[in-house]
Amino acid sequence: MRVPNQQLKRKRRWRRDFVVCCGNYKLSLGKRTVVMGIINCTPDSFSKDGCLSPSYENRDNFVHKAERRALKFIKEGADIIDIGGESSRPGASRITAREEAERVIPVIKSLVKKIRVPISVDTYKPLVAKKALDVGACIINNIMGTRLDDRLLSMVRDYGAAIILMHIRGTPSTMQKNISYNNLINDIICELKDSINRCLDIGIDPARIIIDPGIGFGKTVEDNLKIINRLEEFGKLKYPILIGPSRKSFIGKILDKQVNKRLAGTIASVCASVVRGVHIVRVHDVRAVKEAVTIMDEVLNSE
Repeated sequence: MRVPNQQLKRKRRWRRDFVVCCGNYKLSLGKRTVVMGIINCTPDSFSKDGCLSPSYENRDNFVHKAERRALKFIKEGADIIDIGGESSRPGASRITAREEAERVIPVIKSLVKKIRVPISVDTYKPLVAKKALDVGACIINNIMGTRLDDRLLSMVRDYGAAIILMHIRGTPSTMQKNISYNNLINDIICELKDSINRCLDIGIDPARIIIDPGIGFGKTVEDNLKIINRLEEFGKLKYPILIGPSRKSFIGKILDKQVNKRLAGTIASVCASVVRGVHIVRVHDVRAVKEAVTIMDEVLNSE
């Protein structure tokens, strides 16, 4: 029995359409899930894939290692490359802006000459953001998206970059202590709304704003599951939604898997998010996730 046309129309609206501007790039978000590949220029990433060794041996080779990984991700279908120089794992300590810049700027500077996709820098520090924008990054992925620095926002505006506003409670070193919400989803939405308004007040184009509810950042296992299950509610903010469940500890706790054995759990989390309207997925395993979201998109766009 065929589904009435009216129902088909409702079905096709499972994800809101947006065009995000980042530098000279325009990303069409709606019919196709955008995949962001993670490049960790760190020695202490929770995902065990940092391009710097813990002892900093062979440090001169890390740029080549990061570049090779980024090129591999693009071949596998990555739409954005996200480069970070400071670990944001639970309990992680801050490093100086100078040290962070020494890790990410050479990689961005090298990659921008070789790739034709937007480069995002995972930072909340104005000094790192400016250096990254100067050499060609066009997205600031700010994990402190609810504790914004006006200097950084002014840079995003002046450079015509995009900004990702991620929700977090506390800092990476404190975020998993004393986790408490009056109403999880409403609290996150309200805090993200305040951040959006600060961006708009400082003059950032609405077409350059992306939101991220912050899976794993000051949330319990149950909180993370609830966020994924209720992602549609973040649609009321009327901005594109990014989510980053890749290899996160909630997957490990549910499946009793070490970090390098969480691919199936990551794909399941990503697919559940796509069904609920997410636009961008930030992941470590690009090829497998790209294949999964391609099938999801085809199914959900079909009549």
